[in-house]
Amino acid sequence: MNEKFYRLPLKKQQKIIQAAYRVFAQNTYKKSPMSEIADAAGISKSLLFHYFHNKKELYLFLWDEAAAITVQRLESFGCYDSLNFFDMIERGLRAKLQIMKQSPDMAAFVIRAYYENEPEVSCEIQQSYQRFLSQHAQDTIHQLNPDDFIPGLNLNMMYRDMLFASEGYIGQLLRQEGPLDVDKFERDFSELLAFWRQIYQKKEDLP
Repeated sequence: MNEKFYRLPLKKQQKIIQAAYRVFAQNTYKKSPMSEIADAAGISKSLLFHYFHNKKELYLFLWDEAAAITVQRLESFGCYDSLNFFDMIERGLRAKLQIMKQSPDMAAFVIRAYYENEPEVSCEIQQSYQRFLSQHAQDTIHQLNPDDFIPGLNLNMMYRDMLFASEGYIGQLLRQEGPLDVDKFERDFSELLAFWRQIYQKKEDLP
């Protein structure tokens, strides 16, 4: 990326970033032309290419920006401070709901990018996601106390089961038309979390 982008006033940077999130959130990578992003940002296409050498560079930049913002928000909600696994998951849900409400285009972009199948970017997106997920899973499972869960529970399998269920639900969101229904997302995941508590958490520890 051209360093001249960072020399722009912050307000101008954000206008370009938000325009790009909006365009990529509404279409696949292949069907999101740089000209449309430039128009939405109120700049020329040539100037956009001056800041980002090609569409792939801009796309991956947006992914990294979204990842950094998400981690910051998770930290601000204390998602890594709780010793209770399900409390941690609930805090994470609240953090992501806030992102979805305050930055709906970015949230929609992240979901679409995760399921993007264009070879030009899909491999790098998945590698980035898997690196984060692998480290997060290791750190999380390492901190879990087996005594907090039903006897004999395989904690790795529990984590994978919850992850696959979450990914499957988010995949359904992508196939729906229109903007993300944040209220429905909150209701559905709250029900999932209550279900997971019921089947995995030790009975005397249930709230």
